[in-house]
Amino acid sequence: MFLLHPPQVRELEVFTTMPEHFRRRERSVWADANRGGIITDSFLEGPVFDSAGHLYVTDIPWGRIFRIDPQGAWSLVAEYDGEPNGMKFMDAGTLLITDYKNGLVRLDVATGVITPYLERRNSERFKGVNDLVFDADGNLYFTDQGQSGLHDPSGRLYRLRPNGQLDLLLANVPSPNGVALSPDGRVLYLAVTRGNCVWRVPLLRDGSVAKVGQFFTSHGPSGPDGLAVDATGRLLVANPGLGYVWVLNHRAEPECVLRGPTGASTTNLAFGGEGNRVVYVTDSTHGQLLHADLDTPGLRLTWPR
Repeated sequence: MFLLHPPQVRELEVFTTMPEHFRRRERSVWADANRGGIITDSFLEGPVFDSAGHLYVTDIPWGRIFRIDPQGAWSLVAEYDGEPNGMKFMDAGTLLITDYKNGLVRLDVATGVITPYLERRNSERFKGVNDLVFDADGNLYFTDQGQSGLHDPSGRLYRLRPNGQLDLLLANVPSPNGVALSPDGRVLYLAVTRGNCVWRVPLLRDGSVAKVGQFFTSHGPSGPDGLAVDATGRLLVANPGLGYVWVLNHRAEPECVLRGPTGASTTNLAFGGEGNRVVYVTDSTHGQLLHADLDTPGLRLTWPR
């Protein structure tokens, strides 16, 4: 890649670390399949903020949802038989969660009660849903990753409309992961982890997609994961294999690289803090949240109407 200007490199700092009493140092089915059998006491994902400034994260192998207050204190909101990943608020008190085992589920954050939302498509189970985002009209876009990759490019991108209609937009993705929308809602960015890239998916007025292209190409052992967009339209890409967050302009040129500590697995990210100008990043390897102040605020996420 040729760059006219080298990107600014900044260090991500630790915001908070999972307390020891929440760590489960034992074998799990999820770690056997996804971490080569390594004992994994937690694997954090899906960061999202509520309107009061609390940060919620998932813990995939142990089916847990945590709430972290602005001072960094942790509390357990829910624990259930699932493998939760991405989350977004449906309203002030309800989180919608992509769960690898259970499809889409809802969480009442006040009670900790989990209920099904969309378990199957035409009576067939999903491959393994991963991440999600709402647009301004209440359409839900979510990825169905499963164990797809370059060996099996059969991952899917869906849109669930407010009337319940489920549209299959893409079915040829080698590991679809994070999703984010441009400020005008006309472009969806799709992290393609095993392809080590981000796709640009134009959303057409008739509800279809066309001329899907590769927007950004990364490198290293594990490709792009979680995505976010700032108010100017820059795309932030969590890249766990490198321990980076790329901050990309409209040409997909890195303007800034946020670098995690040695060995960090920077899986996902969310904007919060004062003025929505702080980006918080899950470091799944170490069970902690990293953060960095940015000059540009994050794009405010929408809820379904």
